[in-house]
Amino acid sequence: MRRTDRSVALGFHRTRPSHALLEHALSVGITDVDTAFNYQAFDGHRELAMAAGELIHEFTISTKVGYFPVGNSNYHSLRRWILRQAIEQTVDDLGVPPAVILLHNPEQTLKTLHPAQAHDHFADACEELERAVDAGLCGAWGVASWDPAPLAKVLRAGSDCPTPSTLMVRAGLSLTAKQLDAGESLGWELNLDADQRWGMSPFGGSTSNPTWTTTDLSSFLEPEQDHTPVQAAFRLAFELPHCTRLAVGTGNERHLSELCAAIQLEVNLSAVDKYRELITAPG
Repeated sequence: MRRTDRSVALGFHRTRPSHALLEHALSVGITDVDTAFNYQAFDGHRELAMAAGELIHEFTISTKVGYFPVGNSNYHSLRRWILRQAIEQTVDDLGVPPAVILLHNPEQTLKTLHPAQAHDHFADACEELERAVDAGLCGAWGVASWDPAPLAKVLRAGSDCPTPSTLMVRAGLSLTAKQLDAGESLGWELNLDADQRWGMSPFGGSTSNPTWTTTDLSSFLEPEQDHTPVQAAFRLAFELPHCTRLAVGTGNERHLSELCAAIQLEVNLSAVDKYRELITAPG
């Protein structure tokens, strides 16, 4: 895979958008941002639009729908009408149609249903996202899944689901063998190429964990490359599972620059293969 095939998306799950941060992202070559309908207490899209101003047109925006407000909390739904309302509100709040809208953690609803019923619910939701593309409300649609295993089971229950153009799953060294296998298996189940597979949460939610700041990961990289442990872990996340785009949230401009530079690192793929064998070996 060529170095230019990898990209970083600035994520806004825990990070709040600011004009300065978005300007810095552009300055280091980051043109993708990732958000969701429910981020910042369901105000993330408006916050992003206000912070970006005219810069909004410089970014490729991916967002997600699936969680909806109820009182001071939220609930998950795959009902077509509520998905459509959220998608229309997304476009209104952003001021531009997002490039990609992802069905947000569909397993939250699907795992509570019988497989056949779950398949029908998922197919309906996918059809609604396809309609959103046809209506010009977004450029493409996909699926973002925190726990892909239930979704893979649903897909095997039938063959008439529309196929997403993008799959987004957790990535990185924090994954267990089961989690890694589930994300990769779902990509194969959907027959998606590497450039259609995206990763998220490469540090399991925090880079302050000593694992990322003190562990020597040099053996996973080709020799004679300058890097920090955090940069090495970030680059390896592109291989676990194999993906071409990683969403990561940070409000620290220096940290964002370091992560952007890390995509140029060359990986020792044989070492990565050995790591896979090690974590999947019977205990």
